[in-house]
Amino acid sequence: MSEVTLIGTRLAEVGREFVFRGESSACEGCPYRGQCLDLSPGTRYRITGVRENAQTLDCAVHDGGVRAVEVEPAPIPANVPSKSAYAGSKTELAGSCPYTDCPSHTYCVPDGAELGVEYRIDEVVGDPPHDYCMLDRDLTLVELVSREE
Repeated sequence: MSEVTLIGTRLAEVGREFVFRGESSACEGCPYRGQCLDLSPGTRYRITGVRENAQTLDCAVHDGGVRAVEVEPAPIPANVPSKSAYAGSKTELAGSCPYTDCPSHTYCVPDGAELGVEYRIDEVVGDPPHDYCMLDRDLTLVELVSREE
């Protein structure tokens, strides 16, 4: 289900994904707050459409202003323990990881997902991008259902 919201003009492109972080202190007093802050904080979204005839509105956060886009909750690509990696099953992330240089780090600690929260697996993608897990975890790359879906 698509929602209409406002996003920075430089970010307004179909297919771009982002995690809505909530209100900035610069939003205080803005007349467009209701249109910008209508998403759920911590949720990952994908832009599905950019309103072509919409005007660019001034914004204290985005230097190029904001414009109207259509968004929908996006699946969260994540590495999860292989023993629970089945489409339709529920799982949690394996835990935090200090190895930020690992090619899988963004999947082990993905934007839009929290440690200790149970998520449903939408799709099993396959092997993670790393050759070896420094924490000796047996992981599988999946797409988790966003909390909003």
